[in-house]
Amino acid sequence: MVTTVRSLGLQGISGYEVSVECFLSGGLPAFDVVGLGDTAVKEARERVRAAVKNCGAKFPVSRITVNLAPASMKKEGTVYDLPILLGILACAEEIPALPKNAAFIGELSLTGTLRPVTGVLPMAMAAARAGIEKLFVPAPNASEATLADGVTVYGVETVDQLVRALRGEEVIEPETKWEAPAEMPMIPDFADVMGQENVKRALEIAAAGGHNILLIGSPGAGKSMLARRIPSILPDMTRQEALEATEIWSVAGLTNAGHPMLTVRPFRAPHHTLSPVAMAGGGSIPKPGEISLAHNGVLFLDELPEFDRAVIEVLRAPIEDGEVTITRAAGSLTLPSRFMLVCAMNPCRCGWYGHPSGKCRCTKQQVEKYVEKISGPMLDRMDIHVNVPSVEFEAMRRREKAESSASVRSRVNAAREVQKKRFAGTNITCNAQMEPAMVGEFCRLDAAGEKILKGAFDRLGLTARSHDRLLRVARTIADLEGCEAIEPGHLAEAIQYRNTDILRG
Repeated sequence: MVTTVRSLGLQGISGYEVSVECFLSGGLPAFDVVGLGDTAVKEARERVRAAVKNCGAKFPVSRITVNLAPASMKKEGTVYDLPILLGILACAEEIPALPKNAAFIGELSLTGTLRPVTGVLPMAMAAARAGIEKLFVPAPNASEATLADGVTVYGVETVDQLVRALRGEEVIEPETKWEAPAEMPMIPDFADVMGQENVKRALEIAAAGGHNILLIGSPGAGKSMLARRIPSILPDMTRQEALEATEIWSVAGLTNAGHPMLTVRPFRAPHHTLSPVAMAGGGSIPKPGEISLAHNGVLFLDELPEFDRAVIEVLRAPIEDGEVTITRAAGSLTLPSRFMLVCAMNPCRCGWYGHPSGKCRCTKQQVEKYVEKISGPMLDRMDIHVNVPSVEFEAMRRREKAESSASVRSRVNAAREVQKKRFAGTNITCNAQMEPAMVGEFCRLDAAGEKILKGAFDRLGLTARSHDRLLRVARTIADLEGCEAIEPGHLAEAIQYRNTDILRG
């Protein structure tokens, strides 16, 4: 007798349906799992055997063959424990035939308790696409699975509970759809930052248009402090953006029962010792890296020159394309990676070059060598370069509170609403993502603006890429001011953010 249990698997960050086929036959007792499973899948045999006996059911004494179809796709993880167990019990007629419109996923403990698995959200979304109406998952994963529309989710605590429900002896109530809490999580506020009004203005522009920004200044000027407050002024995420980001975090195992969905834009700040694979993603079985975990959010690289050059150069293509393709022996995987890049660096190795105190003892050659760790192509991809000066004593002793993040965020949201209407019907969500044809359409200049732009192009030695990025920043400044057209003042402010001379003091 052959029974088939519907289940789900992961390929990258996308789910797909897996059929778990179980066959009991005569011969010497054996238990084989085929279908291109990894070590964790092979080890399911022992977990299933112990869980069946500890839930009070009888484990069949026969030759058991389990096939995970499609057999041509690599299977990994412990997600197939539960469907394998149910297939064996159904074959042995310990439980009635399983419903055709239901799917099962979950890891088993030896006692029969269900443990949570990663990647539940993309699997639940794949279940809805496959026409599956009921999805049984471990109880800790149930709230996350409810984020997928079109499928009823049942949280299961133990195998014994599920077996009784399948026999009609108990009823498992469907999980209530998870709703985000009304209050926002606590995020550091711009009101805590004294002074640095010019830097706050640059960060507001960057957040409003999704632009990359480079902060350059001496130690203690507040670069990291300012960067870590960027999430507090970023625009609200749409549900689609939140689901895209949550899918990636789910596969990486970063969601939990208490917070199954990202409610604020992700902020990733990896240490400078990470490898190119950790940044871009990969491994023997490709997994998301930092640039994908920052999708629809912020990737913050503190002390930029301290990162390995190969790590920094990995960012070049994803910044332009909004995605990264990873090719390994196990297959090729394309992951989304549309993020706002925020970098901070000192002007030299000791950090004091150009500081009024005169502490710096670096030679000109040492300063140039330090700055040259950042390649020209990477600098060209930074929309805004801003100097972060040392905070003055008067600003530190000022008693009145600075402008709060809520005030800045309201202006950012207003600017994003303008951009949402402008790019309606496209996959573009902010000015930084505009394609060249869109730049020509939405960033037109009058005669005075053309004259200013030509002067800047010649004086600063702009490239075609930096020319377009400058216009995108000017468009964002105009949006913040509520202006339909880019005025000369907007363009002049954007130009001052392309001044790379600050990299040399």
